[in-house]
Amino acid sequence: MSDRSPRRFLWRLGRRIAAVVGDCRYTQRRAFVLRASVDRYLLHPDSPPDTYPEFLFRTSGPLLHEPAAAARSRGHTVR
Repeated sequence: MSDRSPRRFLWRLGRRIAAVVGDCRYTQRRAFVLRASVDRYLLHPDSPPDTYPEFLFRTSGPLLHEPAAAARSRGHTVR
């Protein structure tokens, strides 16, 4: 057994743990945005707003960050 084998195993394990933690953070953040969304509490959330003040009210919640086009081409998602 070489000296590199345990290091490689620990490196891969660390990357997997970091990926799981990153997925958990994304899921928690996404769940909060969906839970705090004003559209969730409307009677007809799919209908467009009737007035401009209603539009402003609906978009007053936390907005998702959209990555740049270069990042999207590498597979990054909206966060």
